[in-house]
Amino acid sequence: MSDVAVKPMTAIEIDPALVTVTASAANRLLSIKQEKELSDEYALRVFVAGGGCSGLQYGMSFDDQTNEGDTEFYASGLRVLVDPMSAQYIGGASIDYIDSLMGGGFKIDNPNATSSCGCGSSFKPKDGEAAASGGGCGSGAGGGCGCH
Repeated sequence: MSDVAVKPMTAIEIDPALVTVTASAANRLLSIKQEKELSDEYALRVFVAGGGCSGLQYGMSFDDQTNEGDTEFYASGLRVLVDPMSAQYIGGASIDYIDSLMGGGFKIDNPNATSSCGCGSSFKPKDGEAAASGGGCGSGAGGGCGCH
């Protein structure tokens, strides 16, 4: 017999920094936080919710509450929170901020998505659990998306 202690496995093993936030995105989010005069108690909450053209939609908000089960980490000086349900759909994703002549916006690159809405705010997960909740693109081919 071995004297090695075995750590019990949990249902979902989550990397402490399960979402990558680029320096550009973190700088823009910190700027927004400052514009809104939010204290250091506020963190960026990254989540998914049902809806959108493709079944699930991304969301980000500033939150001053940490809930049981939240994963908390820091990215480029920004405190980030992700709830356990969202973690299974966005683990490994990257959030970037793109500023171009056409305007700026956040872009999420999610390895767990099989297809994305043309506007990039919703996706269909690989496990297919989330059924598309409405018309629109859903195919990731772009054009005519009504989920803005």
